[in-house]
Amino acid sequence: MSTRARVRWVEGAAFMGESGSGHAVVMDGPPEAGGRNLGPRPMEMLLLGMGGCTAFDVVTILRKSRQEVHGCEVLLEAERAEQPPKVFTTIRVRYVVTGRGLSEERVRRAVELSAEKYCSASIMLGRTARIEHEIEVREAP
Repeated sequence: MSTRARVRWVEGAAFMGESGSGHAVVMDGPPEAGGRNLGPRPMEMLLLGMGGCTAFDVVTILRKSRQEVHGCEVLLEAERAEQPPKVFTTIRVRYVVTGRGLSEERVRRAVELSAEKYCSASIMLGRTARIEHEIEVREAP
């Protein structure tokens, strides 16, 4: 299986990323690095990718186990190494899952399956970073 992407320099520190599925995103640096702050930084894109990947997994797994999911929010916070390459060293992932009559055990299991088996982004980033998970289950009104 092959995945493609194209990244093209626009100006200053701005780059246009185009996915193989035909979507585009602008990435940019801060003004002190010659950017105009027009989009997320490339390392922020990695964190967003991980969040999207694991959120997709958790919602899919919960739906398949007949859980009534109304919302899933993944909050990520990462620490980076001081010296280049400034890789992520710690990533804290907090899942806030809302629904009716959700089983906390099933939510926990969905997060475990995502982290250990399904989320390619988490598994790759986990090779350089310690990943911590926290779960909050909320009852939908």
